[in-house]
Amino acid sequence: MKLSFEPYTLELRHVFTLSSSSRTTTPVVLVMIESEGYIGYGEASLPPYLKETQQSVTAFLSALNLNGFSLNHPLEDVLGYIENVAPENTAAKAAVDIALHDLYGKAREYAWWQYWGLDRFSVPDTSFTIGIDTEEGIRCKTLDAKDFNLLKVKLGRHTDKMIISAIRSVTDKPICVDVNQGWTDKYEALDMLHWCKEQGVIFAEQPMPKEYIDDMAWLTAHSPIPTIADESFQRISDLKKVKGVFSGINIKLMKCTGMNEAYKVIHEARDAGMKVMLGCMTETSCAISAAAQLSPWVDWADLDGNLLITNDCFYGATLQNGKIISTRMPGIGIKYK
Repeated sequence: MKLSFEPYTLELRHVFTLSSSSRTTTPVVLVMIESEGYIGYGEASLPPYLKETQQSVTAFLSALNLNGFSLNHPLEDVLGYIENVAPENTAAKAAVDIALHDLYGKAREYAWWQYWGLDRFSVPDTSFTIGIDTEEGIRCKTLDAKDFNLLKVKLGRHTDKMIISAIRSVTDKPICVDVNQGWTDKYEALDMLHWCKEQGVIFAEQPMPKEYIDDMAWLTAHSPIPTIADESFQRISDLKKVKGVFSGINIKLMKCTGMNEAYKVIHEARDAGMKVMLGCMTETSCAISAAAQLSPWVDWADLDGNLLITNDCFYGATLQNGKIISTRMPGIGIKYK
């Protein structure tokens, strides 16, 4: 197998503001793995809070040697080698994992949703993400989301009620909120969750800082809507830590090293009685299409990352009636533009 890679910068359609930061671009690294005439594509998306950079990803990828592997090797063997090269580097590992899944699927002429026996149309609505903004900005972004059935809004500042009210002034679509650890008082957080439920909010991601474990468990126990772990959940080893603290988890390929571990997390979370959300970073259609292969298994999807950028370099899963639907193409179902 021959590995190659290149840095790339995603240009966002709008300034993207969270409770703690704003940005207009997202750096990524695109990965290609060639073998026996097939090419698999992967991607590492690197928002600043992930603590990986294009430099750290390229350094990790430069340390890999896939020359000793071929398509005759079990995929798990290749992924096991990658996991053990160095700790952490989860987005870098996800890029290789995605490229390998694409490569193996193409070589064997199946999409992964087919291999797993899933219906590519049997998926939840994907949410459209609205960053923190002015009242008028929120209304405009909400109106731009006319093709979506579920809205996801970033909260965590003093403008939270204004943001929800601005959305409600132009639509009655269901909302989910992502607080990004922005609430620090559990009683005030509970009051907000009750108010949010009255406004048609169906669940809340990471209401409190990940260090506030006891307060978060109390909040979940009293919350009128499900709470979903995001910053508190990274990899499969975190499942035991968040069970009983949150109602469910948000799986992101960039955090859990890719499709292989995401598959395992979904099934272990189900066994633990937890809700499952499948999320994303700002990504091209490469990583989004990889995640879409898994979406028939989850309760909620937030796979709009490719729709938030202006320079997507792949064609892949598409928005249809508010859902991100995988193509019939083999592998992860993409083409390089």
